[in-house]
Amino acid sequence: MPTHTDMNSSFEEASDYRRESIRRAIVSLFMLSNATALMSGCSERQKVAPTVDTTVARTALKTVLEIWKKGDKPETAKDGSPSIVVQDLDWSGGMALTSYEIQGEGKFDDANLRVPVTLNLKLPNGKSLTRKASYVVGTSPAITVFREMP
Repeated sequence: MPTHTDMNSSFEEASDYRRESIRRAIVSLFMLSNATALMSGCSERQKVAPTVDTTVARTALKTVLEIWKKGDKPETAKDGSPSIVVQDLDWSGGMALTSYEIQGEGKFDDANLRVPVTLNLKLPNGKSLTRKASYVVGTSPAITVFREMP
């Protein structure tokens, strides 16, 4: 039976992990907003968002999930060809992907494709868990795979 000290240790570990994940999310969002501002330029004309290339989007998502499953870092996708910008807090927080299942073809959402995925993860402490996730995949002007925040 777990002692009070064991439970406090587990709680502190989870709390530290959550704080680090939140910090990384804030940094990622800050970097993304700066990149978006730089890419938007100073044009006065309204630009129409390009439609998502569903074949490229699905391939990018599978590529990213396979990179994670292989045990590589998220930055590996950016160095590939084509380059893919990735944001997933569980991945960058040290969780391992043991398997995944893409649920369906995804849904169009403006210039993105939203795709539900079931993730089977392993925590840094060795415990396993399953999570339902949704990824937002864009293909223009850059290929991006971002995990939606719950």
